[in-house]
Amino acid sequence: MKQRIVHLERDSVIAKVRRPNFAHDWVEYPSTRPDQVIERLQACTIAIVNKAPLPSVAVDALPELKMVAVAATGTNVIDLDACRRRGIVVSNIRGYAEHTVPEHVFALLLALSRNLIAWRESLLAGRWQQSEQFCLFDHPISDLHGATLGVIGSGSLGGGVIRLAEAFGMRVLRAEHKGVSTVRPGYTAFDEVLREADAISLHCPLNEQTQGLIGEVELRAMKTSALLINTARGGLVDEAALIQALKEGWIAGAGFDVITAEPPPAGHPMLVLELLALPNFLLTPHVAWASRPAMQTLADQLIDNIEAFVTGSPRNRVA
Repeated sequence: MKQRIVHLERDSVIAKVRRPNFAHDWVEYPSTRPDQVIERLQACTIAIVNKAPLPSVAVDALPELKMVAVAATGTNVIDLDACRRRGIVVSNIRGYAEHTVPEHVFALLLALSRNLIAWRESLLAGRWQQSEQFCLFDHPISDLHGATLGVIGSGSLGGGVIRLAEAFGMRVLRAEHKGVSTVRPGYTAFDEVLREADAISLHCPLNEQTQGLIGEVELRAMKTSALLINTARGGLVDEAALIQALKEGWIAGAGFDVITAEPPPAGHPMLVLELLALPNFLLTPHVAWASRPAMQTLADQLIDNIEAFVTGSPRNRVA
């Protein structure tokens, strides 16, 4: 059977995407709006998606669809139950960002703990030039060595962060699931991690259990000297509570690569100039995963997943 493959978001990955080694028709679009998904996937047997949503209404409207190849790790845009009912295989990408995301986490941690943005502002204001000695003491600097890092979600990305943290000489606490009564060996109770960590890094998927994982209660439970890093999903953190926490000093700072709406609409609260001007808040536009080597690994694994499905041995299945 000749497969019809439709790539809905080719521009979402900057990499060479090889063609699969079986008979197929290949159609690709630079990007796809939600209202274009069903039309573009008509007669498609294999759909490649990243952020384009596949709700149940779309799944049910595509009778030829046999596989969804997700060009990402997260699958929250896909109705997995609807795919299971139809017997549609859904495969995602795994492990491709195990180096690039942890490096981004530590870029944010280092910038915040060493107050790099504030120091840059001091230089722009001419403070060093006016100094009576060789250096300035305008802003406090903290070391990562000896500090405690709480990691919430210890899969491949959390594991990569843990390896770097240990290389920096940090004490690492792997957080147990929130609200559970039993703590697994090697893990620490969620509430205890909040209280003890000098920095917390989030690496869990966004689902019903993790939506709003960090809210006002959790932020107030953290040390006032603590940092919060989120390179996972925006919905893990209550953004209104985070903004209040930064402005009122509940925590010392935050470094985020994700927000609840991407791309953000004009006036999104996480992008107001008053917030972006804070030296203790760093926001990057969902690029922690996007080193060129990581994107090429993703593209190669994407086609590996499709070829495995066609040979009858699906891999990386989530449905």
